[in-house]
Amino acid sequence: MRLAALLAGVPAEHAPLRVVGDGADEVPIRGIAIDSRAVVPGDLFVALRGSAVDGHDHLAQAIDLGAAALVVERVPADLDLRGRPAVVVRDSRRSLAPLAARFFGDPSQELSLIGVTGTNGKTSTTFLLESILSAAGRRTGLIGTVEVRYASERLRAINTTPESLELQRLLRAMRTRGVDAVVMEVSSHALAIGRTDGCRFEAAAMTNVTQDHLDFHRTMEAYRDAKTRLFRELLRPGAGAVVNLDDPAAPEFLAAARDGGGRPICVARKPAPGVDVAIENAHVDLGGTRARLRLPGASLDVELPLLGDFNVENLLVAVGVCVALGIPHDAIARGVAGCPQVPGRVERVDAGLPGEPTVLVDYAHTPDAVDKLLRTVRPMARGRLITVFGCGGDRDRTKRAPMAEAVARWSDRAIATSDNPRSEDPAAILADVELGLTRMNRANLEALDATDAGYACVVDRRSAIRHALAIARADDAVVIAGKGHEDYQIVGRERLPFDDRVEARRALAQRAEKGPA
Repeated sequence: MRLAALLAGVPAEHAPLRVVGDGADEVPIRGIAIDSRAVVPGDLFVALRGSAVDGHDHLAQAIDLGAAALVVERVPADLDLRGRPAVVVRDSRRSLAPLAARFFGDPSQELSLIGVTGTNGKTSTTFLLESILSAAGRRTGLIGTVEVRYASERLRAINTTPESLELQRLLRAMRTRGVDAVVMEVSSHALAIGRTDGCRFEAAAMTNVTQDHLDFHRTMEAYRDAKTRLFRELLRPGAGAVVNLDDPAAPEFLAAARDGGGRPICVARKPAPGVDVAIENAHVDLGGTRARLRLPGASLDVELPLLGDFNVENLLVAVGVCVALGIPHDAIARGVAGCPQVPGRVERVDAGLPGEPTVLVDYAHTPDAVDKLLRTVRPMARGRLITVFGCGGDRDRTKRAPMAEAVARWSDRAIATSDNPRSEDPAAILADVELGLTRMNRANLEALDATDAGYACVVDRRSAIRHALAIARADDAVVIAGKGHEDYQIVGRERLPFDDRVEARRALAQRAEKGPA
């Protein structure tokens, strides 16, 4: 593709300011690269500014490796372009998305692309949608926090929503392999920096908006507004726009859907005028959920194998999308019943040994998610509820105490520990967490079992999990919250192997050998 043809796909607000060098229009482009080390001859190198690395510092390397042209926000005075044209833009990341979409032939236009945004529930909702669409005979792809999968491919996810170049590459690969419907999680970060620009969604949904990512967005208003971009700017004309009316942010999403030419589909727990999908009745236990849903013109009985009252909300949103897409009711019921366990989302862990407590691993890492998780598990625990949790480092500090308050509200015992401390001092993170545990009684780890409404702090997460399971009785429930499906722990700059589920099984085996404490 000629550079001129590629640049023609960039909308006016991100179009080139100027081009340094002659003959730019006729330069052939054979690929696009954003990592200077990965450039091959004929590539267009797009220099991105990141939090740790600036691609503009590596322009010479890209040229050395054969870049045919550059897209930059500035041309360093000492850079020898060696005859390569440099296209200067205001924001290279925002220009990258339409460039990538153009290069890969606008694959979202050939797919039924479904986007799910929200603070909590995105992963479970996308798993539900993938299962239902497959039951309806669609060939599906999934892009999200846990993994990317399509056809016979399963790829580890790096970000909830990939960088725009990788996203467009994935969508084209999916279409080439026969996929016709793609369900993807759309994060606020991706929307704010334009990773999804160049995509057009046949349906979009919001689950909820609660406190998260304020280290990046700074205010809740900015966080919410970033998510509404999915509805306001990225829908196809007449696309289904599913809004959870039980969430306080619903009016903003409905307004965004109308502005974006979408067709609102409203879901809520209780039937009411203007509600398209609601719950007539539901029963939730440790085996899953049985519910009767009210849909336009019909009721539908479903059995959902996923645990948790909050998964009823995710179910409503998923079914709302299916109503928008015209999926038959029998396929909805089959897909809901066949939904697989979502890794690290209220995932039950056991070692198959007698006398084990109920052990649940969950990704909950916001105040709202922790509250909903523990509120659901509390009445199901015949004995005590023991919670192990932590808060990530280098992230929004203001959510730490509210997360701990939610733990204290529902737990009989709690152990505060490390999540992914990153560059922060784990002990300093725990000091922030303790501000929310004032309704509980501080205890040494060894005295925790005997301390009513007690909590302990221990930096080492492995020790925290081991001790929680050592003191748990057969009728207790132990919730390990925060990391869910993650199989690593980030300490400083190191990414160390660590999986809560693996550690819990080891602790259960040790417990069986020694007997409960």
